[in-house]
Amino acid sequence: MGLFDKIFGGGKTNKTTQAFKLISSSNNYFSPWSGDVWQNDIVRACIRPKSDAIGKLNPKHIEGSGDSIKVNDRPQIREVLQNPNSYMSMQDFLSKMVIQRELNHNAFAYIDREDAKIKAIYPIPVSRSELVEDNSNDLYMKLWFKTGKYVVVPYEDVIHLRKDFNEHDIFGDGHYQALQNLMDVITNTDNSVINAIKNGAVIRWLLKFKSKLRPEDKKVELEEFVNNYLSVENEVGAAATDPSYDAEQVEPNDYVPNAAQMDRSIKRLYAYFGVNESIVMNNYDEDEWNSFYESEIEPIAIQLSNAFTNVFFTKRERGYGNRIIFEASNLQYASMKTKLNLLNMVDRGALTPNEWRKVMNLGPIKGGDEPVRRLDTAPVEGGEFVDEDTEEDEE
Repeated sequence: MGLFDKIFGGGKTNKTTQAFKLISSSNNYFSPWSGDVWQNDIVRACIRPKSDAIGKLNPKHIEGSGDSIKVNDRPQIREVLQNPNSYMSMQDFLSKMVIQRELNHNAFAYIDREDAKIKAIYPIPVSRSELVEDNSNDLYMKLWFKTGKYVVVPYEDVIHLRKDFNEHDIFGDGHYQALQNLMDVITNTDNSVINAIKNGAVIRWLLKFKSKLRPEDKKVELEEFVNNYLSVENEVGAAATDPSYDAEQVEPNDYVPNAAQMDRSIKRLYAYFGVNESIVMNNYDEDEWNSFYESEIEPIAIQLSNAFTNVFFTKRERGYGNRIIFEASNLQYASMKTKLNLLNMVDRGALTPNEWRKVMNLGPIKGGDEPVRRLDTAPVEGGEFVDEDTEEDEE
């Protein structure tokens, strides 16, 4: 049984658009670019840091607001957040969704429900998607798989991540026009280098005959010269010419872009995907990682949080503070000096000992989830130091 039949059970594959109508729009569909940039090594290097970082986010179900915020450990939701389906973990799911978002500027995941409860979430690498409406003006998506099969599902049952969300009301703008010239430059640059290497391995000779010969005689002389001196069997490594002609070697003069031009093209691609050489080569420092996280990772985490919250909870449940957040320990890339300085936050009760130990990549300790405070710190009221222990004794 294929993945399509596993998700939709075959029953939904026969659903047609007879009961639907197309959205009144000049462009109500999305189709990924036929130019497969995923096959380029530089593009993969640009996307990999994002997919790896997003894959390490930790989803949590949060409930309440203000002083009553707590982590809800409801088993059914916890299981889906850990293993969205039987084929992948949440890390795999998030990485795949980010790759689809970066490549196509649109990423889709289908919510499989059973008795109004979420049973599984499946990322859908569609070849085309189209917006349709029913007679009640409810929005649906018609999703085509690469096998040619399609399904029509309510838009509210689809997690949709977008990038460069500008011209269309629903879909993110594709990057065909933005990347076409740049990818052509990079591809042609690679091809020119390859061809130069191939041509450089070929020894080209010009035979200048001193007298006029018939074409068939020229051919005989040329074949004899090649067989005697240009074959791999020639172990002497030297050649002797006939007095009737002069042999002149022609040096290849293939055009190869210089290193500066090649570097500029790569930097343009880095800039397009929001990375730099340090991020791609994994030799960034604390400040570089923080900048990358805030500009590229955090927006995707917020987008994931909003999308998951909307499909997991009703409007009423969201009103009670139910939401899905994606946590990341951005401090795991901090310097040792910064991590050690966080000990001051533990002394003041802003961090629990176990939260600090997690930043240090250490295991939890017994009683480490309780906040502690140094004895020489206490709340201040009216500009005066208040000793909480003394107040309790007087009462």
